[in-house]
Amino acid sequence: MEEYLKELLYNYQHLAYIIIFLWCILEGELALILAGIFAHEGHVNLAMIIFVAGLGGFVGDQIYFYIGRYNKKYIQKKLRSQRRKFAVAHLLLQKFGWPIIFIQRYMYGFRTVIPMSIGITRYSGKKFAFINLISAWVWAAITILLAWFFGEEIWKFVKWAEEHWYYAAILIISFLSLMIFGFKQMEKAILRKRNRT
Repeated sequence: MEEYLKELLYNYQHLAYIIIFLWCILEGELALILAGIFAHEGHVNLAMIIFVAGLGGFVGDQIYFYIGRYNKKYIQKKLRSQRRKFAVAHLLLQKFGWPIIFIQRYMYGFRTVIPMSIGITRYSGKKFAFINLISAWVWAAITILLAWFFGEEIWKFVKWAEEHWYYAAILIISFLSLMIFGFKQMEKAILRKRNRT
């Protein structure tokens, strides 16, 4: 698997910036880790890939913000299926204000909901765009630099996971389950607190 990934990185390095940009519009962390590995292997420029990945993350959240602002039918549909998440996002925005734009990138299940929730409000589009851009570059820089710095260790883990896939599967499933459980508990705590007031 390690050799396959390295070969994939080498074969498509000429498209790396475009791939990472588009991937970061849709999703984030895995794309950023791969971008860091690209840079570690010397296939792309570190500063440029951070810049491009940050722009991708920025564009993605801008799309969600303007969906919230101008696509009421879509929002009503989302509200029916994710009412709880929207309620939590609204409460977080009320409590923390603009810093929530930074924090939401690291909150599982909220990356699309929070920008849409902000778009629904009368929050300034220009202010959101400015904070979102800085936030996206910080998010890209932190994750890519970590992946770049620990590039060799990441490859060692990939090799280990390939050889001991059963242990790796247990670790990954346990980590994801713990993370999901943590965010679900946070949601419940926020909503309980609101109901008491």
